Amino acid sequence: MAWSFLYEDFLPFVALGSVECANVGVNILFKAASSKRLSYHVFIVYSYATASLLLIPVPFFFRSIPVRSSLKLPLLFRIWILAFIGFLAQIVGNNAIKYSSPTFASAMSNLTPVFTFAFAVIFRREKLVIRCSSTQAKVIGTLTAIGGALVVDLYRGPKILSTLYPFPRQANSLDWPMGSPNSDWLIGGLLLATLYLLHAFWNILQTHIMKICSKELLVTFIYTLSVTIISAPVCFVAEKNLDALRLRPDIALVAIVSSGIFGTCYKTAVRSWGLRQKGPVYIAIFKPLSIAIAAFVRVIFLGDPLHLGIIIGALVISMGICAVLWGKANEGKLSERHGCANSGDSSTESVPFLQTSVEDV
Repeated sequence: MAWSFLYEDFLPFVALGSVECANVGVNILFKAASSKRLSYHVFIVYSYATASLLLIPVPFFFRSIPVRSSLKLPLLFRIWILAFIGFLAQIVGNNAIKYSSPTFASAMSNLTPVFTFAFAVIFRREKLVIRCSSTQAKVIGTLTAIGGALVVDLYRGPKILSTLYPFPRQANSLDWPMGSPNSDWLIGGLLLATLYLLHAFWNILQTHIMKICSKELLVTFIYTLSVTIISAPVCFVAEKNLDALRLRPDIALVAIVSSGIFGTCYKTAVRSWGLRQKGPVYIAIFKPLSIAIAAFVRVIFLGDPLHLGIIIGALVISMGICAVLWGKANEGKLSERHGCANSGDSSTESVPFLQTSVEDV
């Protein structure tokens, strides 16, 4: 019982929570590196190339397993489409922030769980049965988590703690302004909506891919290699100055290596496993958590004052995530007890992390 709980509930929660922490750390490093004129296109190419190099041994690791039965052309084409969607989402997101602001993008990111839930219902990864308690818990939990993230973004409240930062706060490149002289909120809003639609569709397509091939590391290797191949020509076209491709031992190199390890390799592998284990809605519900994590990081490391809104929002997000977790954990039991329909393809058998079994196409 304890072993089952570890794999089914505790390990996915910890792993996906660590992914959001890694995302926040990588974003801060890139923000610092961009102040040293690191190009976003160069950052993407080198990050995914680093992840691909780290995963080169993976195909040899799986050579004793009948890989050919799963790595057929239709699957490779799906992974290539997934890579194109992932690359396109990053380019759209970078341009969206240029037309709006990171604060606005953070608030709009709460659309990801909504779009993912809608796509999951459309593509039959989740079944929306209102009378079923598990469905009610997932819907209410998703909306609650989104509401908590909006509280963190939009409500400051009274100041509880002035600062945890030991030195006087100074203006620096890590500060995220509400806007900029070039802001165009209509274009920025449309781009952000497109971005989070792409994120939601990425989750659904990756869930489908993991149904075909359950080797997370192998799929991650093909995915990162595909993004590298797609992004390299775009980088050469976008960057007129070839000196931008030259790396030096500074914060830019640290950001690229950290992104390759944690922001690309680790994140994609863990999310792939989580999508196979728990489904797309479970993964998407952790997105609001990154907003609260980022807020606390700014308080601890960047000297932002701690406001009541951050604490309230974090608590509300936690309540929403717990509701979704309860719904996912009990959907099978409640389906049998109350005659509710199962939640479709999202309910899969619990599998150990990085299990090496494979299903044929």
